[in-house]
Amino acid sequence: MKKRLQRREVVHFLLHQRDDLMVVAGLGAPAWDITAVGDHPLSFPLWGAMGGAGLIGLGLALAQPKRNVLVVTGDGEMLMGLGSLAVIGAHKPPNLSIVVLDNEHYGETGMQKTVTGLGVDLVGIAKSAGLAQSMLVTNKTELENLRTEIYKKGKSRPGALFAQVKVSSEKLPLVLPPRDGAYLKNRFRIALLGPEVALA
Repeated sequence: MKKRLQRREVVHFLLHQRDDLMVVAGLGAPAWDITAVGDHPLSFPLWGAMGGAGLIGLGLALAQPKRNVLVVTGDGEMLMGLGSLAVIGAHKPPNLSIVVLDNEHYGETGMQKTVTGLGVDLVGIAKSAGLAQSMLVTNKTELENLRTEIYKKGKSRPGALFAQVKVSSEKLPLVLPPRDGAYLKNRFRIALLGPEVALA
């Protein structure tokens, strides 16, 4: 079997020197992975709401069109929220990037296989939903290109970016983010809007 990228190394590479990038992480491993890079006030890790990460990212991207938004999620979470790709494709936010860490397993419920290992093509689905800039990432060169696209500013893209990153399915130590939803929401709002607006 071809060697795959290591998911935590992928996330660390994408978030290194992230500046003011807003990051939404799907529940489970993606949330642990963004936290392993370093807890950040502009990170919003989900503890539930499976299938909702993409739409939360869309809401942020539409509300803050001058700021870049990155959604980091897993293949299981993305499969549950495939309808979100249609909505994102219709709105075409150029400041939104969605990265799916695809290990072809449901990591939080016992490592059952997902259908991405049976030939379901998330990149093809995203393209069909209107995300013209959709890519499969399997090596470091493609990962470097992905990072460049994520950090592009302004309306330099025709719409949202979608990337399916094939990663290995090894079990890694948990690095848990804060669990209090109200705290995460308020921290994010203050970091984004400033205390005067966020707490008004």
